Amino acid sequence: MKLKEITSYIESIAPLAYQEDYDNAGLIIGDQEQEIKGALITVDVTEEVIQEAIDKNLNLVLSHHPIMRSGIKKITGKDFTERIVLKAIKNDIAIYAAHTNLDSIWGGVSSKIADKLKLQNQKILAPVSNHLMKLVYFVPTKQADETRTAVFEAGAGQIGDYDMCSYNLEGRGSFRASEDTNPFVGNKGEIHFEKEVRVETIFPKHLKNKIVRALIKSHPYEEVAYDIYPLENKFDRVGYGVIGELEREENELEFLNKIKEIFNAKCIRHTNFLNKPIKKVAVCGGSGSFLLKDAIHQNADILISGDFKYHQFFDAEDKIVIADIGHFESEQITKELFYELLIKKFPKFAVRFTEINSNPINYL
Repeated sequence: MKLKEITSYIESIAPLAYQEDYDNAGLIIGDQEQEIKGALITVDVTEEVIQEAIDKNLNLVLSHHPIMRSGIKKITGKDFTERIVLKAIKNDIAIYAAHTNLDSIWGGVSSKIADKLKLQNQKILAPVSNHLMKLVYFVPTKQADETRTAVFEAGAGQIGDYDMCSYNLEGRGSFRASEDTNPFVGNKGEIHFEKEVRVETIFPKHLKNKIVRALIKSHPYEEVAYDIYPLENKFDRVGYGVIGELEREENELEFLNKIKEIFNAKCIRHTNFLNKPIKKVAVCGGSGSFLLKDAIHQNADILISGDFKYHQFFDAEDKIVIADIGHFESEQITKELFYELLIKKFPKFAVRFTEINSNPINYL
């Protein structure tokens, strides 16, 4: 299987357009035409992980964290990043990362955490804005179904758990074809009125070119009349964190002990208990302290994440319990997420979990 088949599939699930500006998700080392024998899944790429891939004859390392986020001007092996790059290139090993793009999708890292906790009524805690656009176009009535199908297949029309969503209004369009045209209907030099449908549908903005191409290809007119509008609506399929509810209320201490066991956390840093049961739970893989106000606003009883700073614990103000389980501990489930995605699409593909513990933090 070629590398591009794997990367294209991952990016259809977690588009690179959803990564943060500071991130470096995607193919970091490798040739898209490279034949891949198998993948090694890890949270971080280390020298030991690259050696493990070599030993297991796997030529793709699939990581959550990218090995570099800024440019490298020289590759001399002076630090661990440069040594990893050198070793991977020498041994023809591709490295691919899906980071904040995997964090921010519905069904991504935070969703996986929520599933581990068996949360019900899940939704994204902080959905993004300005990621949606509206397509409006006009098409002869008889060809409306064909064009709708084309733009839906290209990714338009998704609203929550509903797809193929559109608004359709019948009317009459007019045009006059010049001598240099080849009109689908009507005669050159004469004004023509045609029964048409105004079709409106929404789409994620990173799919704009793909959807416009699908519309033009499926549309019968030489000149397709369409408009695209930016929307400020919240996009409930993309954002950070997940909030949901436990099936039954749980005692604060007992719930934290359960979290510690599920995520194999060596310790949990937490704020004062509020002496009330836990029911509504907010989670975020990695560094989720920026979601504290969102969790409080949505009346969560607890926020589970990592990388809280000392002063941020005061911001809970006895309105919520903060449970910092650690960055690695909250993101180690990305290995399961990658595995499930790949095996579902490529059931015969060799996918292995790393045996290396890449967590750089130790506890005494």
